[in-house]
Amino acid sequence: MPELGLLGKNISYSFSRAHFTAKFENENLPYSYVNFDIDEISKLKDILKNNSNLKGFNVTIPYKEQIIPFLDDINKKARKIGAVNTVTISKTGRLKGYNTDYYGFKKSIQPYLKPHHKNALILGTGGASKAIAYALKKLKIDFDYVSRSQNTMAKFLYSDLTPEIIASYTIIINCTPIGTHPNVNECPDIPYDGITDKHILYDLIYNPSHTKFLICGEIKGAATCNGLEMLELQAEKAWKIWKLS
Repeated sequence: MPELGLLGKNISYSFSRAHFTAKFENENLPYSYVNFDIDEISKLKDILKNNSNLKGFNVTIPYKEQIIPFLDDINKKARKIGAVNTVTISKTGRLKGYNTDYYGFKKSIQPYLKPHHKNALILGTGGASKAIAYALKKLKIDFDYVSRSQNTMAKFLYSDLTPEIIASYTIIINCTPIGTHPNVNECPDIPYDGITDKHILYDLIYNPSHTKFLICGEIKGAATCNGLEMLELQAEKAWKIWKLS
């Protein structure tokens, strides 16, 4: 039976396996979906050697950028983004990388956007944040990054943020794993007093569905959205890519 899978670290919680297993059962499709939970990206070579039926896989934290040197080819959009979350494996064993995260985010945030949503603050500078930035460019929304440490991407450190800065960015997007189950009492360290009813708070986390980050936004009257619809949209986009490859 042909296999698909998910490559990541500490991924027992992951949405993808349950989503695709249910899809394959409901639609009577002859595929299985496997989690490949590895502690370093170099172990990908063993996965490929030991899973001859593997036709493709998704990539999640922390390997969306680390996977790129292992690929034989990369789709133009994924190259521009600088991160990969979907990989196809050809009959000759060639790996090609794609990014469907940007599509899932763009489609899922659009219903919340209003004319005053002109700029965004992206929390985190990892692979997921790069896809978000690409989508925001397509939506013509300006953005800046926040990071825990000085780097070339980030305009702000968390310690720089004030309620006034938060108030001036009407979209706040959490691209970090802070608040993921089981650490449900954690949230990004930002001054939530700057959030208003003009804000959108978007959390890429989907487990729990109501993170502390989103709850803090709701208290201040902001519109909120978790990452579940983004995941569903990017998963279906990945499935189309695998089918066509």
